[in-house]
Amino acid sequence: MISLHEGRGARRKRPAARALTLLLRVNGCEPGVWRRLVVREKMWLSQLHDSIQLVFDWYDYQTHTFTLGSRRFGNPVAADENSVEDDRDLLLSDLGLEEGHHLAYRYHFGEGWEVDVLVEAAGPLEKRGRYPVCLGGERAGPPEDCGGREAFHDMLSCLGDPASAL
Repeated sequence: MISLHEGRGARRKRPAARALTLLLRVNGCEPGVWRRLVVREKMWLSQLHDSIQLVFDWYDYQTHTFTLGSRRFGNPVAADENSVEDDRDLLLSDLGLEEGHHLAYRYHFGEGWEVDVLVEAAGPLEKRGRYPVCLGGERAGPPEDCGGREAFHDMLSCLGDPASAL
């Protein structure tokens, strides 16, 4: 019997679609601000940016970058040594992320917010699962345009002490 694929070699099986469990921690915040997010590995990196904005209640007013090793992704910029690749052209699966890998997300460069993205687990997608999904977290994200870490900590101190002079 002649196969439809005769002469073309065996068909390659696609790897099974995976879900990545990501731990997102806002660096420099005490007490810690974090979220646990499960996403499809086939998610665009720009969609991960959108998801981070949502889970920390930010409004995407400012520029952002992701950093993995020496590569930077975000709004595309080409300047000699400081090139930023377009995050709309990359899937998370293109980055080869595995359990234990870290990715840095920087937002609002003037205020210096940085979120450490840790891949906690990689596993099969749930049938009929909806992604991304936030599984948990602690504390509200720093407010947009609050003035950076120091101003955020001052704000938290004022909230804890209503008689504060600030």
